[in-house]
Amino acid sequence: KELLVEISGTTVTVTCPSLEPPVSWRVNDEQKSNETKLVLQDPENFPLNITCSSKERRAEMYLNAKVCANCEELDALAVAGIITADLLITFGVLILVYYFSKDRKGRASTSAGSRPRGQKMQRPPPVPNPDYEPIRKGQREVYAGLESRGF
Repeated sequence: KELLVEISGTTVTVTCPSLEPPVSWRVNDEQKSNETKLVLQDPENFPLNITCSSKERRAEMYLNAKVCANCEELDALAVAGIITADLLITFGVLILVYYFSKDRKGRASTSAGSRPRGQKMQRPPPVPNPDYEPIRKGQREVYAGLESRGF
């Protein structure tokens, strides 16, 4: 049978399988205790080679674990609940953003020059930019200073 390991905070408890007392424990070739359970407080020298033996049986284990004082134990139901709540909140925010931005998508900006449009009114052509107007007859003096350079 296998050894049973329980880790809680900084305490590691190893239970020997059904062996008849007396039970002797060896941790990294060092004699520890003679009880059915081995309790290690604040173990710092992982990995450990743990051996549990009685008169006729012996169980060995290689243990490499991390323990910490500030760790919290969560069961699977609590983790599933946290993930589900996070997803619901995220989808709720996405839906709110979608509905509030959907109304503004087709609206014109509220500037001074905006006016309500009628049904399929035609827009006038855009006003040409005076900086880029074509040269007309009689207006050559405006552009007289811009002579072509010989390169």
